[in-house]
Amino acid sequence: QVQLVESGGGLVQPGGSLRLSCAGSGIIFSRYHLNWYRQAPEKQRELVAQITSGGIATYVEPVKGRFTISRDNAKNTLYLQMNNLKPQDTAVYFCNAAHQSYGTIYWGQGTQVTVSS
Repeated sequence: QVQLVESGGGLVQPGGSLRLSCAGSGIIFSRYHLNWYRQAPEKQRELVAQITSGGIATYVEPVKGRFTISRDNAKNTLYLQMNNLKPQDTAVYFCNAAHQSYGTIYWGQGTQVTVSS
């Protein structure tokens, strides 16, 4: 059974930092492109950052320079380091794994990030 479990969310003040983790089981992490998405209240889920199976990272413009995506295939874990957080970063953050060849997709259950003073 495949599971992706996010952790590390919480309440943080503007300008603060959080590190999200996504622990995977039941899949060979190294064969998957990994993604972080987020969904704010009453908004559609949106892509935040991607890291390919080969380790190439890309980011959407609003988070460039503030967020860093990384992966540890040996630990089957995906990370998202978030610095200089802003209230508009408030959302539920989801990790996503997409097989590099077959396109099979798995989702985690999400972790809440709230940026507020």
